[in-house]
Amino acid sequence: MTRAYLDHASISPLRRVARAAILEWLDVTGDPGRVHTEGRLVRAALEDAREHVAALFGARPREVVFTSGATEAINAACFGAAQRTPGGTFVAAAVEHSAVRDASARHGEVRVPSVDGAGRISLDAMRDALTGEVALAHCQWANHEVGTAQPVEAVLALARDSGVLLHVDAAAAAGHEPIAFDALGIDLMSISAPKLGGPVGTGALLVRRGLRLDPLLVGGDQERARRAGLENVAAAIGFGAACAEISDLLETESAIARRQTEALLTEAIAVDDVVAYGDPVERVPHIVCVGVDGVESEAILLGLDQAGIAAHSGSACSSEALEPSPVLEAMGVDAQRSLRLSVGWSTSSGDINAFTAAFGGVVGKLRALGTQ
Repeated sequence: MTRAYLDHASISPLRRVARAAILEWLDVTGDPGRVHTEGRLVRAALEDAREHVAALFGARPREVVFTSGATEAINAACFGAAQRTPGGTFVAAAVEHSAVRDASARHGEVRVPSVDGAGRISLDAMRDALTGEVALAHCQWANHEVGTAQPVEAVLALARDSGVLLHVDAAAAAGHEPIAFDALGIDLMSISAPKLGGPVGTGALLVRRGLRLDPLLVGGDQERARRAGLENVAAAIGFGAACAEISDLLETESAIARRQTEALLTEAIAVDDVVAYGDPVERVPHIVCVGVDGVESEAILLGLDQAGIAAHSGSACSSEALEPSPVLEAMGVDAQRSLRLSVGWSTSSGDINAFTAAFGGVVGKLRALGTQ
């Protein structure tokens, strides 16, 4: 059976250019911090990759700190902000990723601004939260479960007026729509390589020029003393290669992704008692989410999997947690019956057609069985 992969928002297949770049450097030995020839060759390749990452996100190369992924980047941002403002509070809506919410809670009180029914942060609630001694505020670029775009520029303006650092979790949007880190004046931004077709185990924290934060990892001067430890050179080079390709293809890939997710959404909500979650228009192009009345998410995911389709849900049954999705709960919708569909660079018309052929039948069969 040919499988249809519709879970790119979790991890996207490794792009061919990234794979080729990684293989080229796997057997190269050389510490980029050394002055011998081998070290200088690796340093040149690493900095070339840094330039590609920076270019895709509208940043300066020196603002890019390579990390093991977005989770580490988020934790580094929270740690540095907590050291900069001891005892300060954090601001993070319930729709933020668990890494953002948990990393913030580790360092202090967390204020939770409300969101609307589409999962969009309330600007009035954010303004109220940015009072007193705030160490760091968070605003995701777009939601990772329902795809809703957040009012990043408006939140940034509020943070500037309040003198508060703003961290933007761009993992759900990076590589799928234009991001201008420097032009917007964002303080900190976290990026995940595997969500855009880069290698697993790498990502980046973008740090605004002139902003100095204590590093989360200490013990060496790598990454300009902002992240200790020998860089994962091959992975970083693969990340850079993926970013270089996306820079050339972003507009085309995004347009294709939107057409594909619109087709998926149209097919899904054509089934009785299936509703769209999130903003159907103001969203990242590659993610849509629906609620399916009368059937829990686990049953739908298993039914689709048996039909050769990989998808995801934000509810408890599809993860290791034993709680409903905090994102959907904050939106005021059923947090136990969601289905997230996400596409990417390798998604084909065959993948879309597979879902179209299977979804209605899977839901109908489960409802007939009385799955609750």
